[in-house]
Amino acid sequence: MARFHKEMSIFEVLESDPGARGVFESHGMACCLCIGAQSETVEAGAILHQVDPEVVIEELNRLSDPES
Repeated sequence: MARFHKEMSIFEVLESDPGARGVFESHGMACCLCIGAQSETVEAGAILHQVDPEVVIEELNRLSDPES
């Protein structure tokens, strides 16, 4: 079962796994510095940065499943 989904707020993701910061930053998303991270969804943030939200979610979910 996927741990992260695109409707989660960026803040929820960052709070849930410290490794998420690296995933966001690898896509040019400085989410940990953004005031909108508390309410903005992963999907909205990805689209804003012209990144495929599905790719971001896939990478985030790999954080919790090291065999992926």
